[in-house]
Amino acid sequence: MKYNIDDNGYYGEFGGAYIPEMLYPNVEELRQNYLKVMAEPEFQEEFKQLLQDYVGRPSPLYFAKRLSEKYNTKIYLKREDLNHTGAHKINNTIGQILMAKRLGKNRIIAETGAGQHGVATATVCALMGLECIVYMGEIDIARQAPNVARMKMLGATVIPALSGSRTLKDATNEAIRDWINNPVDTHYIIGSVVGPHPYPDMVARFQSVVSEEIQWQLKEKEGKTNPDYVIACVGGGSNAAGAYYHFLEDENVKLIAVEAAGLGIDTGESAATSVLGKEGIIHGSKTLLMQTQDGQITEPYSISAGLDYPGVGPMHAHLYKSGRAEFISITDDEAMKAGLELSELEGIIPAIESSHALAVFEKKKFEKEDILVLSLSGRGDKDLDTYIKYFEL
Repeated sequence: MKYNIDDNGYYGEFGGAYIPEMLYPNVEELRQNYLKVMAEPEFQEEFKQLLQDYVGRPSPLYFAKRLSEKYNTKIYLKREDLNHTGAHKINNTIGQILMAKRLGKNRIIAETGAGQHGVATATVCALMGLECIVYMGEIDIARQAPNVARMKMLGATVIPALSGSRTLKDATNEAIRDWINNPVDTHYIIGSVVGPHPYPDMVARFQSVVSEEIQWQLKEKEGKTNPDYVIACVGGGSNAAGAYYHFLEDENVKLIAVEAAGLGIDTGESAATSVLGKEGIIHGSKTLLMQTQDGQITEPYSISAGLDYPGVGPMHAHLYKSGRAEFISITDDEAMKAGLELSELEGIIPAIESSHALAVFEKKKFEKEDILVLSLSGRGDKDLDTYIKYFEL
C-alpha cells in the first residue's frame, strides 16, 4: 500500500480540495507551482541555509538515559523544542514564506491554536518584511497570552475569532474568509497537514527535514538509519507527518500517533478524532472528523491548545484507516503527569502537546532492545501557566 500522496491530492480515500469557487485560483496557483518551486536549487539552498543559520538545525537527537532506564527501553528525543520559536512549526513557515515570495505575494495570513504557528509565521514575516495577520480563537488568546505578546512584538496583527467554540477551528474559518476576500496579494500559511491539496503534502515536505535528520543521526548513534518506533502527538498532525515522512513506506518502522482524549473518550470532552471521527469534509479536505449524527462538527476539547482540532490531516486519516499507524488516546491527566516526569527525569519541560506523546510509555510496553524516537514537538514555556494551575506549583 502507498502511504504518500497520489497525483490527485489524495492519501487513499482522504484529501482532495473541496473549496469554494472563489478560492480556486489561489489553490490552483499553489498546486501548479509548489513542487516546481521546491525543486529549484536556489530555493533549496535558501531553505537549508535558513534552517541552519536561523532556526538552528539540525535539532539534536538526544538519548534520554533516565527515561529509558525507567521504562526499560531505548528512548531518543528529537529535540524540535530547541528550534528558534520553540517548536517544529518554524520549519514549515520558513518554507512557505519563501514560496509566497516566489509567487509574488506580499501579505501573509495564518491561523493558530496554541500560538506556536502564529509566532513562527510572525517571525518569518518580520524576517522577510511582509505584512502578517494571524487569526486566533478568543479562548486560545486568553490561555496562550505569552505567544500573543510575542506575535505582537514581531509586528503581527492578531485578530480574535469570536464565533463557534472560539478556538482553532474558528480561527481557520476566519483565515479562509480573509483569503477569499484578498485572493491576489495574499498567501495563507496553513500551519498543519490540513486544508485543501496541496497544503497537506507541501507542509509534510517542509517538515520532512525532521525524519531526514533522524535517519543520519540514528546511524551515527546506533549504526542503523531506522528506529523500531516513531512516536508523535497528533492534532492536525504536521509534527507527526515530519517525523514519519521518510519511514512511511518501511513497515518495519512502527508509527505511533498520540491524540488528546481530553477528559476521556466517552465524556464528550475529547479530541480523539481517530476513535470518535467519521468521514467528512473540513477546511477543504476529506478526512476523519468529529461530528454529530447529522454532520455538524462537534467541539473538541483538550487541555492542550494545539491538539483540540475536530479533525486530523488526511495523511493521518489514511495511516489510521489502513492500520499503518497505531493511534493511542491520552487524557489530560496522563499527559500532564508525563510532562512533569520528563521535567524531573531529564531537565526538559515539554509543551503539553508533546507530553501527550510521552504518556505512551505508561500505556504500552516496549522491548528492552527497541529503539524509540519520540518527536518532542515543542517546549513548555508557553504552557507554564497551565502547568502551574494544574499542579498548584
